Amino acid sequence: MDHYILGYVTDGSLETVTAEDANRLTHINIAFGSVKGNLMDTSRLRHIGELERIRALNPKLKFVLSVGGWTAGGFSLMSRTEDGRRTFAASCLEAVRRYSLDGIDIDWEYPCSDSAGIDCDPSDKQNFTLLLQAIRDAIGESRVVSIAAGAGRHFIRDTEMDKVAAVCDYVQIMTYDMRSGFDREAGHHTNLFTSPGDRRNSSVKSSVDSFHAAGVPLDKIVIGAAFYARRWDGLPDVNHGLFQPAQTLGLYGEGYTGLVEKYINKNGFVRYWDDDAKAPYLFNGSSLISYDDPESIRLKCDYLKAEGLRGIMYWDHGSDPSRTLLGTMWKAML
Repeated sequence: MDHYILGYVTDGSLETVTAEDANRLTHINIAFGSVKGNLMDTSRLRHIGELERIRALNPKLKFVLSVGGWTAGGFSLMSRTEDGRRTFAASCLEAVRRYSLDGIDIDWEYPCSDSAGIDCDPSDKQNFTLLLQAIRDAIGESRVVSIAAGAGRHFIRDTEMDKVAAVCDYVQIMTYDMRSGFDREAGHHTNLFTSPGDRRNSSVKSSVDSFHAAGVPLDKIVIGAAFYARRWDGLPDVNHGLFQPAQTLGLYGEGYTGLVEKYINKNGFVRYWDDDAKAPYLFNGSSLISYDDPESIRLKCDYLKAEGLRGIMYWDHGSDPSRTLLGTMWKAML
């Protein structure tokens, strides 16, 4: 089986994609299109013309337009009617043709939930499936239809994952932010396995197991890696801060390149390795930083190959200008 390496590349980072990047990735997820009324809007993608340059670097590379993202609303209202879904799907086809794209990735965070401050409705559960089917019908079987799925069980509860998986080419599980800006307990946010002391019981493996049990074939599952960190401050100096209550929520932290330059075994921060979770973290006596590094990335790649998963994706390309983590992924997947 061919394994995928997918990178989420924001519009502003498209111009930084090099020939080496283009030949290490199988897919670029362009972030983001948005929902405007019943149409897909690409007006914020000011650098999408870069696709022509990047395509010349690797003609086999696939370009998938990701629509949505955190705080991106409009999905619920648009998808409540057949006309809304059909109109949106037609606008997806128009964008695919205009920019010579290979597919559409729906990043609706999250159906049936207003946690991101967006519109929602109980009917989102069924309408999510119907929307994906409308997009599939519009853009055809030869193009990619994918989703970015929250790693928590709430996403499975609020969707019909067996039906979704039948429509999609693959399901990208966002196995990062498993602890996030809603959590005061410091811990891992992108760990492969669950540590015995972790009351959250969240991990790549637990998410994969849950999605598979909900009807997603293993060879349609893509796991996620974080090229950025999460940070908690105001922790007691107990267990190196791990699984301790913090005075802050999980703050969005530095990208990996910045961690290497300023934090990893620098400025009072010490790198620790949780061998149960297969995850690194930093602690300075009062602040904990959770992140992925080359060691954890290699182990994620080993895991996905052993389990017969489709591949690995990451958020986001601009967070590691050194390309250390992408290089690690590429070598591990050879």
